[in-house]
Amino acid sequence: MEKNVELSLLLQTYGKLLTKVQYDFLDDYYNSDLSLSEIAENRNITRQAARDNIKKGENKLFEYEEKLGLMQRTLKQERKISEILSEITTIQTQYSDEQIAEMLEHIKHELNCVV
Repeated sequence: MEKNVELSLLLQTYGKLLTKVQYDFLDDYYNSDLSLSEIAENRNITRQAARDNIKKGENKLFEYEEKLGLMQRTLKQERKISEILSEITTIQTQYSDEQIAEMLEHIKHELNCVV
């Protein structure tokens, strides 16, 4: 997974555990796509200070993921649900039994609510 995407997902997962300042720096950098210079200018700090704040926040996010593993668990769960939905669709198109089709449609609906 690309680092920027991974950090954006980590921020979405663990962002509330960061300080407001750390969150804001990372949000500006990864989600608003601001450069270090733009962040520094907006906050009246040096570019290096902006980079340091971002690195500290990144390290915290990686630490949380290493300890808790919520993002990887969520991604694994989403992949598994997608596979199940795909298999259900295959069964629905290959079999004509109306009861099976109805039951599978109900299961698909429930799985889609989870995702």
